[in-house]
Amino acid sequence: MRKNASAGETGLVYSTDTGRMCPACRQPLAACLCKALAKAVPAGDGTARVTREKQGRGGKTVTVVRGLALDAEALGALGKRLRSACGAGGTAKDGVLEVQGDHADKVLTLLLAEGFKAKRAGG
Repeated sequence: MRKNASAGETGLVYSTDTGRMCPACRQPLAACLCKALAKAVPAGDGTARVTREKQGRGGKTVTVVRGLALDAEALGALGKRLRSACGAGGTAKDGVLEVQGDHADKVLTLLLAEGFKAKRAGG
């Protein structure tokens, strides 16, 4: 055990009444609220930022969409629609959509047509 633990890091880890305790919300694991809250609040500010990137991709150009406040399922479905409209591959992971190739203008118009607040970012 660490000697210099701050006040927020110390607390009940196990109780004979309820079993293991969640370290974040200090509730029994059966009644933990952390996972439900994490799923309910998707990351992103609601403004889709469409950029074109080449860094770290072996010289290949990729169109990247960040900032959408969608859950994983909705993000995957939107990614599929964008990829099929552009006729390219790509992925949706960690709240970021990637479409292979330089399709920034087309992706931007498709996002605006679907009612998302989107803007072009970067060069």
